[in-house]
Amino acid sequence: MNMRNIKEADYPNITSRLNEWWGGREMSSLQPRLFFQHFNDTSFIMESDKETAGFIVGFLSQTEPNTAYVHFVGVNLNFRKQGIGKQLYDRFSSSVAAKGVRKIKCITSPVNRNSIAFHSQLGFMIIPGDKEIDGISVHSNYDGKNGDRVVFAKEI
Repeated sequence: MNMRNIKEADYPNITSRLNEWWGGREMSSLQPRLFFQHFNDTSFIMESDKETAGFIVGFLSQTEPNTAYVHFVGVNLNFRKQGIGKQLYDRFSSSVAAKGVRKIKCITSPVNRNSIAFHSQLGFMIIPGDKEIDGISVHSNYDGKNGDRVVFAKEI
């Protein structure tokens, strides 16, 4: 496996596969090209024989200088349960820590139980929201009307 910084040229390949990786959920629209253009030094892709095994897109917060944000992380169905997601987060964490970051934030949908479990296993804590869905604290309308989200943070 090879891990490298993401490039704009990776955009078509990744976005064409996202919906498949999320079991048919519409996810490709949440991954605009601008992330592949402007956040290369904090975004990474892992490949195996030119096949994308996974990727992480993140950036430094301009509002909170000691904080970084993971916008999206995805692992190819053929490479799940191999530690790819953790390796991507570890690389992202090292990259942003070298820039003075001490906290990472990210979000997920309350219906994405796999993501909630994954982030909890990595040591992320759920930031309490204003309501609960199936026992999980969420932030109402975080991403617009009916866009409830679970918000995570982790000190690094």
